[in-house]
Amino acid sequence: MKPLVKPPFLDPDVSMKETGIYRLSHLCGSMIPKPRFLQKCIGEVEIGTFKHIATVQETATVYDALSIFVERRVSALPVVNKEGKVVALYSRFDVINLAAQKKYNNLNMTMQEALQGRPCYIEGVIKCYPHETLETIIDRIAKAEVHRLVLVDEEDVVRGIVSLSDLLQALVLTPAEISRRGNCDE
Repeated sequence: MKPLVKPPFLDPDVSMKETGIYRLSHLCGSMIPKPRFLQKCIGEVEIGTFKHIATVQETATVYDALSIFVERRVSALPVVNKEGKVVALYSRFDVINLAAQKKYNNLNMTMQEALQGRPCYIEGVIKCYPHETLETIIDRIAKAEVHRLVLVDEEDVVRGIVSLSDLLQALVLTPAEISRRGNCDE
């Protein structure tokens, strides 16, 4: 008989990032029964931020975005075009990359220019929709290895932000509350 070896993810001395927790739950998902509340729609359970969403126009400057980061105390901003449709997500990490590229003296560049100057330019933004289930959204975050999704309506207009922190807080701290909220088909 082999000795029982504790897997590293069960060792309390090993810290995991939020994305690691989601990857682990995704890998072990087939072995663990899934709670019914994972089939509830994000629009019904309202996990995330849905009011007073900070955004920045794609024609605005990096300086404008920095001001919004500070004033609104947010870590990412959906970038929207003149029709109000989300076209990208600009985060504090993008600001750090600007500094690393020594472009911090050009804060008058537009958001479009800043996004195109990313070390690895990513076209578009990873989105979710109000009718999608918690399970679908968790899978999308895990597969894309991102920290947040932009919740949009049918016209791609920003309606909210769903972050890993929001999901973890709801799933770990208040799962009973999620179970009492509405269903997708109600």
